[in-house]
Amino acid sequence: MIERGGVNFSHVTGEKLPPSAVDNRPELAGCSFEAMGLSVVIHPLNPFIPTIHMNIRFFFATKNSNVHCWWFGGGMDLTPYYGNEEDVKHFHRVLKDSLDPFGSDIYFKFKHWCDKYFFISHRNEPRGVGGVFFDDLSDPDFETCLAMCRSLGSAFIPAYVPIIKLRQNTSFGNRERDFQLYRRGRYVEFNLVYDRGTLFGLQSQGRIESILMSMPPLVHWKYDWKAEKGSPESELITKYLVQRDWVT
Repeated sequence: MIERGGVNFSHVTGEKLPPSAVDNRPELAGCSFEAMGLSVVIHPLNPFIPTIHMNIRFFFATKNSNVHCWWFGGGMDLTPYYGNEEDVKHFHRVLKDSLDPFGSDIYFKFKHWCDKYFFISHRNEPRGVGGVFFDDLSDPDFETCLAMCRSLGSAFIPAYVPIIKLRQNTSFGNRERDFQLYRRGRYVEFNLVYDRGTLFGLQSQGRIESILMSMPPLVHWKYDWKAEKGSPESELITKYLVQRDWVT
């Protein structure tokens, strides 16, 4: 059922933050740092089960041996190969429920951030159907930020396992498998070109096998392939790989 799945815990330190960590915060250039994170990626074998990714991370930067600043980041997003509105709405509702105790606007803010972040500019399309994403989170205080991250992490199983149970016995053939491998190419392109977590791992000289754990085991690239109009493959692109409000 799972073609490749990984759960990684990372804890890295350094005398200088990598470029990917200071692109948006130039005042941190030259700071030493300590970072830790938990990442989960699951690439299912069945094309009717979506790929899922979750990451929660914590950084703090120091200057002259004093903590200069700290922040949390992370999120959770879903990448289907064949769209199912029931599944996507369920996923987004669970994420919203996990964040609502911290403010009714938090989910919508993080959802918009996710749509903007997980976008493949050179393809002019989203990576998947989104979810939530945040970075540089330090407001209002450490305890609240930590509780929010814990709540989001605890939403992983209720957000994803019901989808697996509903779709795991859906039959598929070569057509669906080929399309899954083709769409996985988009996942790889995003992770290697845009993903700040992957870039941070590579730039901080982390363990390569762990950093590339997020990559699917098999991928196809087809030259200038186009989905047949009105097909399920076309529906994924026109109906699901667009920015939508999935919960209201």
